[in-house]
Amino acid sequence: MEIFQYSYMVKALIVGIVIAMIIPCMGVVVVNKKISIIGDALSHVSLAGVMIGLIAGFSPIVGAIITCILASLLLEFIRKRFPSYQEISTAIIMSTGIGLASILSGFVTKSANFESFLFGSIIAITPFEFYLILIVSAIVLITFLYFFRDLMYISFDEMSAKLSGVNVNRINTIFMMLIATTISVSSRTVGILIISSLMVIPVGCALQFNLGYIKTTILSSFFGVCFMLVGLISSFYLGLKPGGSIVLCGVIALLIILIVKGKKSKN
Repeated sequence: MEIFQYSYMVKALIVGIVIAMIIPCMGVVVVNKKISIIGDALSHVSLAGVMIGLIAGFSPIVGAIITCILASLLLEFIRKRFPSYQEISTAIIMSTGIGLASILSGFVTKSANFESFLFGSIIAITPFEFYLILIVSAIVLITFLYFFRDLMYISFDEMSAKLSGVNVNRINTIFMMLIATTISVSSRTVGILIISSLMVIPVGCALQFNLGYIKTTILSSFFGVCFMLVGLISSFYLGLKPGGSIVLCGVIALLIILIVKGKKSKN
């Protein structure tokens, strides 16, 4: 295929597949915990981190990772202070991210580079960003698999998980750091404004098949990889933005699954 003749597209496909595997893994936990909006909250914070990196003159991805991890720890701290109103913590962090990003935007001079993080620019990643994303993604995936069972328990019922011996506070903190890191490393590829879509849509597709938790997680990653490949290849040949193409592929697939399932249920 012509697409494999370009080194930047080969790098994009490698990074895209890795990212598409880990984002839905986080999404399964997020959807089951009913905190899907957290992706939007932390993505806005990562935007502020990107700006800090651009202003200070170091890697925007590193800035996003540091800022997002700090925000995730603050989110978990606030969440514990409002046990009956946990959505407050998400709203506070989102507002903080928007406010900080709004102030910092006035100091950013590299507008083109900034826009690549808003909507994604997977084909323009530097060699440093390429290896950084792969290394961080590998750490996130290994950590997720190591704590998979505990994350599964807290996804459905934190009280039951605590009674069964799971250190719920520690696992929640670890998960918040994992999701913060995932969003940060994904900002350069799919874009800050559409990360949460890639986190939720593959999970929505997988849930329609009514499988168990483990199979749903695997299927979600499979859908994520499929959307990434179809989106990247179609953007290459049609001259479209990669991030938007990836998400729209997912939306179309979800609608098709819902329509087909709806017709089967009527029959």
